Amino acid sequence: MAHAEHHVTPIKTLIQVFLALIALTVITVVAARMELGPLNVPIALTIAIVKASFVVVIFMALKNDNRMNAVIFLVGAVFVVVFLTLTLFDTAYRGDLPNTVKGTIMEEQAEADALKARDPGPRPTPPNQ
Repeated sequence: MAHAEHHVTPIKTLIQVFLALIALTVITVVAARMELGPLNVPIALTIAIVKASFVVVIFMALKNDNRMNAVIFLVGAVFVVVFLTLTLFDTAYRGDLPNTVKGTIMEEQAEADALKARDPGPRPTPPNQ
């Protein structure tokens, strides 16, 4: 049984990737403090994907590993992207249906209870004059 060669990543490459990860972490913090509207989540996910790619390719040595492992990783990553996209579409358009409300059932019940507590009930009828 033949053994594959073990590749040793140069320390210079490891330090460069480490510094890139630190820089991306700083960019993540800066982006989180900025109000970017609907771009907040896509920007955060993009930065996270880049950071995860660095870790997987360099620190986990996928770059120098069997190509089939890279294919398996990429297929898994595509499924994660598809499922995250479907989830984000679901949460973004959840209140657009006519038979739904924006609040939760508990919020609706609390609002109904507050209205009931303020309602004094039917008014007495005045006597005939």
